[in-house]
Amino acid sequence: MPPHLCYIFLQSPQPISRFPSRLMVPIQRALQLKVTKWGALVNWAYYGSPVSKNFDEVSAKAFFANGRTLDISRLTMSNLDMVEEQMRDCLSGNGASSFDGAVHLYVCTHGARDCRCGSVGKDVAEAIRREISARTEAAPRGLASRFMIAEVGHVGGHQYAANLLVYPHGEWLGSLTPEHIPTTVDKIIELASTPFSKDNLPLLPSNWRGRMGLSNGAQKELVDYSKITRS
Repeated sequence: MPPHLCYIFLQSPQPISRFPSRLMVPIQRALQLKVTKWGALVNWAYYGSPVSKNFDEVSAKAFFANGRTLDISRLTMSNLDMVEEQMRDCLSGNGASSFDGAVHLYVCTHGARDCRCGSVGKDVAEAIRREISARTEAAPRGLASRFMIAEVGHVGGHQYAANLLVYPHGEWLGSLTPEHIPTTVDKIIELASTPFSKDNLPLLPSNWRGRMGLSNGAQKELVDYSKITRS
């Protein structure tokens, strides 16, 4: 996974299944140019109920490696500089933070970019929805009730489809199938119920693609160490 200190999900006004192979609208391009300088990535997320009707004015959610989260109710070209300043404040540990205790699960289903994401990605997204729904019905106050599921655009590494991004923890998983989902949800619940550190062992080592806030070298060291501890 690409090293990053922040991941920004713009709320898409249309399903990811309707995206062309490469979607780059003005607000996304302008934001990415600004935030790349300090280590942020930008993508589109579709929760199933869009707030806006076009790509010119969107809401967004930003997750930071220091554990902070920022909800952006309105992002346009006219307030882009102000919003970027708010995000940089969050990254530095200052300013407002809007973490609500939710765990956000993002599955890449960008089929026009790669057919594997559109097929197995879609299957995994549906399997997660079923699993979370069943667990929430069985335990309405359980941790699974705090899970939010969204489909996202291309995250890179479509050869690892299905790709699942877990935030605010910043864990990336790949090569998932619907059969992996019960165990995956178990592990994410464990992750959400214990104090989190960037030095924690990888979540599902055999499917682990990396963690927000770590360099490529640090991610490799964690993978190698997890192999030693499992042997």
